[in-house]
Amino acid sequence: MQQDQQPPAPASPADDPRPQPPREPDVFDCCGNECGDACVWTIHQRLKKEYEEALDAWLLRQL
Repeated sequence: MQQDQQPPAPASPADDPRPQPPREPDVFDCCGNECGDACVWTIHQRLKKEYEEALDAWLLRQL
């Protein structure tokens, strides 16, 4: 499949479940060592953005 082509739409809602948000880290998951890109909060923010994009795409497919 070429990069500019979209995958075919799923045949049923069961084939296209609603995306689930990432679990928010607990306060104690952070070690406090300023890990940069490896920080649980930085990773969570990236996963949250990816989730929001996936949810927007999913919602458009439901129209």
